[in-house]
Amino acid sequence: MLSNEIRQRYLKFFEKRGHTIIPSAPLVPENDPSSLFITAGMQPLVPYLLGQKHPAGVRLVDVQKCVRTGDIEDVGDNRHLTFFEMMGNWSLGDYFKKAAIAWSLEFLTSKEEGLGLDPKRLYVTVFRGEDGIPRDEESIAVWKENFSKFGINADVAEADEKIKDDVRIIPLGKADNFWIAGQTGPCGGDTEMFYDVVGKGKVEGNFQELVRSGRIIEIWNNVFMEFNKTADGKYEKLSKPNVDTGMGLERTSVVMQGKDNVFETDIFAPVISEIKKLAKNYNEKSARIIADHVRAATFIISDGVTPSNTEQGYVLRRLLRRAVRCVDQIGLVQENKTDQSDLVYISQMFVEQNMSAYPNLAAQSENIFKEIEMEEEKFRKTLVNGLKEFEKIITAYINNNISVKVLPGDVAFNLYTTFGFPIELILEIAKEKGLEVNLESFKSYMKKHQEISKAGSEQKFKGGLASTGEQETKYHTATHLLLGALRKVLNAEIVQKGSNITAERMRFDFNWPEKLTPEQLKKVEDLVNEKIAEKIPVEMFELPKEEAKKICTVLSFDLSKYGDIVKVYKVGNFDVEFCGGPHVKNTSELGHFKIVKEEASSAGVRRIKAILE
Repeated sequence: MLSNEIRQRYLKFFEKRGHTIIPSAPLVPENDPSSLFITAGMQPLVPYLLGQKHPAGVRLVDVQKCVRTGDIEDVGDNRHLTFFEMMGNWSLGDYFKKAAIAWSLEFLTSKEEGLGLDPKRLYVTVFRGEDGIPRDEESIAVWKENFSKFGINADVAEADEKIKDDVRIIPLGKADNFWIAGQTGPCGGDTEMFYDVVGKGKVEGNFQELVRSGRIIEIWNNVFMEFNKTADGKYEKLSKPNVDTGMGLERTSVVMQGKDNVFETDIFAPVISEIKKLAKNYNEKSARIIADHVRAATFIISDGVTPSNTEQGYVLRRLLRRAVRCVDQIGLVQENKTDQSDLVYISQMFVEQNMSAYPNLAAQSENIFKEIEMEEEKFRKTLVNGLKEFEKIITAYINNNISVKVLPGDVAFNLYTTFGFPIELILEIAKEKGLEVNLESFKSYMKKHQEISKAGSEQKFKGGLASTGEQETKYHTATHLLLGALRKVLNAEIVQKGSNITAERMRFDFNWPEKLTPEQLKKVEDLVNEKIAEKIPVEMFELPKEEAKKICTVLSFDLSKYGDIVKVYKVGNFDVEFCGGPHVKNTSELGHFKIVKEEASSAGVRRIKAILE
């Protein structure tokens, strides 16, 4: 079963069972500085899992685009990816464990509507109880009941977590089977489904060892959020518990197509095959890196990111530059090559493959290819300059007659961070010059760098899930006033091109071709403060999309990404916008608005940084 069919079957299965299909949110979280990218299927739905009413109802199903950047250096093995798709079905205070588990098993095993997997090759984990929370006996009972429909006597594993005889259900602790966003808030145990990918011979042994060996792999996770953890560490029952599920399309494709890894599935195989055909010095790892990184870059650019030296743009730049190096290593030569970029050639394949599921890829294709080509050209120039710098460093070492010709780890790390040189390139050039590289020292610097990045990333993600502070809420409303003022002072067609809010400041990107004059900036600032002084009520309406379009004539966002019912925020007669974020009730709550900086963000886009005093 190919990936497109898996995706469609999943959506149709749950739509038939009362779920509204909602589109994937953009990869860049809107008005949320807590995370660079959407990293999990549940992330865009956090406000609704925390109790906010969703305009599409209480049963939802989607396929969410996700990017995770912590493992970029590991891409090229059998399992790491930067971009992936997460299928999920959601119950917001509606059905709970019984229906969720029954539907999970039905979708996995049904030949007509689902995946048609063999139920005898399925194993599940449940929460075994910890910190005063009892074992999830309800999920155990529901799993036993559903397995029995297939004539399977599902026993529960003992404390040794060993699978033997009829054992199908393995209770595990909080580290494996309990989910919470941050330190407090909605939380609960989960049940995870695993599949025996071999299908021959007995499955026997410690559960964790069987997973590590790859004999059984996780394919689905259902989180049952039934508690609220308080600040004093107590777990209180929620009056309306939620179900939050996640099923990775790529991993499911591996199972459904009987492959060893995702690069052999239909998601990557056609592209890998083309790379192999065109490469003069084919290398499997390099081909996988090219395919993964270009696929991720294609989707990231389609959601409005451009290469830069900060935040999302830095991640995009890093992906594209690593892909360029791999292209050069394998000597990719296109047949009937014109002036077209090598990475664009590969990106085109991914656009064609995915545009039926994600129409914005086709709509943004011209821009995607332009950004990729420009970055490839820019990096090749950077490589030339970096190589000159490398030559200077090596010449200095040789001229100093160093008896042990070893390049220190910090020098190699600087080449990596400053010029984007992958370690493979550093090793290759050093070897040509008769030098070794202190790899242990380099790895030590890399480890510190990754730990800092990961810690910051995790903290950002948790912060975004935990709450939206009062000051961030004020800044959120201030962005609407700023946009309204820019439209009055500059042009009525000004739209938002990006936004980033923290408790200390706001940053707002908008389309404008030139630097604003001091007079223009003062007019914008004065107009915002004028509207704050007028104490205007901020109103919210939930309207059908087509009706909302009549009052929001200038759009900053692609409405195809939103459901049939959308939220509209209105600040008197001054500004009206589509928006899903939090807002103050009256502009008088904002204080004094002050612009602290105006600068270029990218071609044709300006950036304003402002504070509330």
